[in-house]
Amino acid sequence: MTGLFGGAFDPPHNGHIALTETALRRFGLERLLVLVVVAPGHREIVLPFEHRFELARLAFAGLPRTEVVREEKAYTVDAVRDGRFGPALFLVGADEFAAFSTWKEPDEVLEHVRLAVATRPGYPRERLDQALAGLRHPERVEFFEIPAVPVSSSDVRARLARREPVGTLVPDAVAREIERAGLYR
Repeated sequence: MTGLFGGAFDPPHNGHIALTETALRRFGLERLLVLVVVAPGHREIVLPFEHRFELARLAFAGLPRTEVVREEKAYTVDAVRDGRFGPALFLVGADEFAAFSTWKEPDEVLEHVRLAVATRPGYPRERLDQALAGLRHPERVEFFEIPAVPVSSSDVRARLARREPVGTLVPDAVAREIERAGLYR
């Protein structure tokens, strides 16, 4: 089984690492493709693709069976529609799943891939149940728990803009590259 983990990674953080490490073990993934989206259709990005790709490459470098790849498709449904990944498990966090109904063609996404939703202690189950209830194929969604890692990319960017340290929020190699290149200042 191939795992897919897509996003802007602007920047990648320790929450992303906790999710992917747990998913690799929990689902026994043969490979994990980290899809760095060139131009996400659903959110603003700060850094150009080349910087985000390099940060993702550094962040996920230590994970076994993991490859960071460029993704040209702006939306998940377009990326999975052609079946190029084979039977795949698309990994998302609980917050993303709670907003799954706002994605482009969410029911079609589930026709092409299964969804693995990372929950964390304290996340309101009713939000997940509401999202699940609105789907044509709720049986194609599986939940798994990850350790609580209270961080988001927007938090990291805000701290960097204030010139605060982020070493506990992002992998060491990412923190070093952000500092070296003067990113998010």
